[in-house]
Amino acid sequence: METKNNEVFNPEDAYEHYKFVADPKQEPLRVDKFLMNFILNATRNKIQQAAKEGQILVNDTVVKANYKVKPHDVVRIMLSYPPVENTILPEDIPLNVVYEDDTVLVVNKPAGMVVHPGHGNSSGTLVNALAYHFENLPSNDRNRPGLVHRIDKDTSGLLVVAKTEAALAHLNEQFFNKTTERIYYALVWGDVEEDEGTVEGSIARHPKNRLIMTVFDQEDNEYAKHAITHYKVLERFGYVTLVSCQLETGRTHQIRVHMKHIGHTLFNDARYGGDRILKGTTFTKYKQFVENCFQLLPRQALHAKTLGFEHPKTGEMMRFESDLTSDFVQVLDKWRNYAQHKSIDEL
Repeated sequence: METKNNEVFNPEDAYEHYKFVADPKQEPLRVDKFLMNFILNATRNKIQQAAKEGQILVNDTVVKANYKVKPHDVVRIMLSYPPVENTILPEDIPLNVVYEDDTVLVVNKPAGMVVHPGHGNSSGTLVNALAYHFENLPSNDRNRPGLVHRIDKDTSGLLVVAKTEAALAHLNEQFFNKTTERIYYALVWGDVEEDEGTVEGSIARHPKNRLIMTVFDQEDNEYAKHAITHYKVLERFGYVTLVSCQLETGRTHQIRVHMKHIGHTLFNDARYGGDRILKGTTFTKYKQFVENCFQLLPRQALHAKTLGFEHPKTGEMMRFESDLTSDFVQVLDKWRNYAQHKSIDEL
């Protein structure tokens, strides 16, 4: 959070890098401490320096580091240079193309690849790869060429990309109207009681940790967005369960948040607490078994398996399937074998 080339900072000519809206129940809190909760890898010294240079605004007014944030305050950090995500650099990164024509592109994203540049991820993203392989992709309202939807960095699976302005508009409308088909496979902690069910709960950022989302009653958080996930049990392994999750809405971290909300956090989802043993025995061999699984699948066990949409040009219903990744398959095999051979007193 610093000016470049020793230039004099002027908020009126600056670019917005961060924007946070304080929760309706926000307790009074110094703005430097408030921002520490929300900005990954930020130090208090850097934030205080930004305040000294007039780079922190609350409700469009420059504030000092000791300003107390109140409910509904709009806190912004303004810097003299554009955010890195506004500059898309083409990078020669291979793409796993499942389908392509002159209108749309369907890609199978590997786990570990960020979909678009952002704070802390300026390169190596799917958008950087798209910029290299395709010219003149239409840009959405957030300068993310071709993107209609996204999946998390450590989630693998299918994404559709628009190649024309008309396709972008048509696909955006489908996602808005919830007429697309999106099914994910997830390995979750615990033995899911019902064979199928629906989780309905509005989602917003956690008031104390902006890196995660949580479920709210709509009346408790005006920023919470309505979200619905339908799930079905595919296979039970005793201490974990393989489920399919069909999205009716598409909120940030929706499956991860909804499954945690009903007591079934995704396996090895570090951000939501699934990277520790949540179900099972106290036997040392079991702990070692789970640790081995974590090492095989060093991410949340979530894969975008099915993607369906109406082709923007032909009107044909398109449906694509993606095989589970090898790390996911290996962990399922290990759990399958464990469930078949564990002794009765462990059940």
